Amino acid sequence: MSDEVQEVDTAVSAPETSTQEAADLRDLSWLGGIWVTVVAFASVTAYWSHHVGIPLRDPDGQMFRGRLISALVLLVILAVLDSAVRTKRPGWSIRGWFATLRARWTGTRLALAVSGLLAYHFVYICYRNLKSWDVLNTPRDGDLLDFERWLFFGHDPAALLHDVLGQGSAMATTLMIIYKSFTYLVPLAVVGALVFTTRIRDGYVLLASAMWVWILGVASYYLIPTLGPFASDPETFAGLPHTGITSTQAEYLAERAHLLANPGAGDSFASISAFASLHCAVTAMILLMLRYYGQRRLAQVLTVYLALVMVATIYFGWHFVVDDIAGVLLAATSVLIGRFLVYPRGRPVKADRPVEADR
Repeated sequence: MSDEVQEVDTAVSAPETSTQEAADLRDLSWLGGIWVTVVAFASVTAYWSHHVGIPLRDPDGQMFRGRLISALVLLVILAVLDSAVRTKRPGWSIRGWFATLRARWTGTRLALAVSGLLAYHFVYICYRNLKSWDVLNTPRDGDLLDFERWLFFGHDPAALLHDVLGQGSAMATTLMIIYKSFTYLVPLAVVGALVFTTRIRDGYVLLASAMWVWILGVASYYLIPTLGPFASDPETFAGLPHTGITSTQAEYLAERAHLLANPGAGDSFASISAFASLHCAVTAMILLMLRYYGQRRLAQVLTVYLALVMVATIYFGWHFVVDDIAGVLLAATSVLIGRFLVYPRGRPVKADRPVEADR
């Protein structure tokens, strides 16, 4: 990764960038790998749906329709802000901003952005359904519990964290906010990559990497089906104060029980799987992509954020330590696949910065 980071960290001239962007828009063969991935993953999902006898579901439209609409709205907002920043100063004007917006967001670029968001959300809804059906597999939490206690010389890492950080409401609330902020980080990263990169093809590298995080992530769920320490070792977490996290955990267990008891019910949909941690995987993927784009300062901030996310996942019992480690490894693999998928012959010129790269 280091060679690529150094390459991305070098600026490109405007003429070189515009020429390459135009070439990307004329020859869209690179887009084929994205949709081949979508079709292949959808086919696997359809087959497994038939295997388990449960149709694909989108509860209340939240997993596909709702998220896609939110992403499109965010695309418009960020495109407006990005064009405002790119409009030359001094003498900034509404007319100049609108001219920048029109020049940047051609019909082809807009179609590519929408196509990318559709592909990403198709993969996501397939991932969520496969994750739901994972509860039909036999959990192997006992194996990971034993391994983790062996790894920590007979100690439980979550209990160690509780001793060090305490179990007060202030600490629990702080870690809950960090953990839940992931919900906003993911769409901001996916949509932001399509908007802020000068060449939208570069934005697709993050989008493709994110798609592969979901694909490899659900494969890891089936490889080692687990519920997480909070479900398999509840005594360790009994002393934590009641927060939105504990409410969500109780809800997830209820969803699992409902699906197991009534798999054919229209509202049967589960959200619980532990190995690997995709909170860590997606965050680490975004971190690697920030380095790929040459955004060193943002990457440093996200490194701290990733460490805090890992602490939160163990503190609340969402994941075993090995889940978090596997998540980081999964992220690195997904980025390698994403880069190859978008640039199978290698990137012909140095990458562009979202707005202004850090020096």
